[in-house]
Amino acid sequence: MRLLLAGAAMMATGGCINVTAPDKPIVINLNISITQEVVYRLDNKAKTLIQQNPGIF
Repeated sequence: MRLLLAGAAMMATGGCINVTAPDKPIVINLNISITQEVVYRLDNKAKTLIQQNPGIF
């Protein structure tokens, strides 16, 4: 009962919540470095073929 009366008293005194947008824009700075590595493996026949014909590519 006391809790109910306390809640009613708080609502009667009025609690107003204001939400406003900030004056300045929100800036999120992300320092991200993306490194891509390409790994390839050749079987022995392909490796030998490329070594014998360097101008193939």
